[in-house]
Amino acid sequence: MKLELVDVTERSDDLCVARVPLFQALTHGEQLDVAAVARQVKTAKGEQIYGAGDNVSQLMVVHTGMIKISRISADGQEQIIRVLHPGDFVGESAFLGGGRPDHYATALEAGSMCVFRHQDLGQLIGAHPSIGLRMLQGVSRRLDATEERLAAVTSVEVGGRLARYLVELPAKRSGHDTTRVRLPLAKKDIASLLDTTPESLSRQLRRLQDAGVIALEGARDIVILDIDRLLHLAE
Repeated sequence: MKLELVDVTERSDDLCVARVPLFQALTHGEQLDVAAVARQVKTAKGEQIYGAGDNVSQLMVVHTGMIKISRISADGQEQIIRVLHPGDFVGESAFLGGGRPDHYATALEAGSMCVFRHQDLGQLIGAHPSIGLRMLQGVSRRLDATEERLAAVTSVEVGGRLARYLVELPAKRSGHDTTRVRLPLAKKDIASLLDTTPESLSRQLRRLQDAGVIALEGARDIVILDIDRLLHLAE
């Protein structure tokens, strides 16, 4: 992968590190020190940031855009594990355990990242232990989410998994007693994230619409007409 370096001189209120939970416990002056050792890089939509088995000796923190983390099965099928949003990070496993990734990281849209070499990261954690603590907290939350997802795959039908996904999306008011959400990913990627097929996902969306729970508007906009029923399905 060939990442495009960008100028790391930013306005004080737009520091990459200032937006990241890992560094929010630091003072502004300390954040400036952290930013001094960070490389800010741009990613293009569809760009593979790294692949399974690559030597990834750096921590990558999403500043803008989204990155999907996925695995490729023996028969060539992609399975999306999670999607990283601004503030999320990846590369900590190699830093903590020294191993190489068993997954792929791909930019879903154009964006930017703050990148730290493991050597620099180790020195930062030595000087600011709160960074290491927050990193461990982030990994713990990720493990909890993975366990919940695995439990849902084995015990919750596709309709329930879809309902959970919809109620967890950022929502905006859209008139009396309705809210609007926008699917952040292509439907094929959402299907992969929910461990189902695009055809099954489309059927479940149509069923929710036919039942008066949601209204589909275009390719990605959804109006939630009956939030109580959607929450019931998500239980």
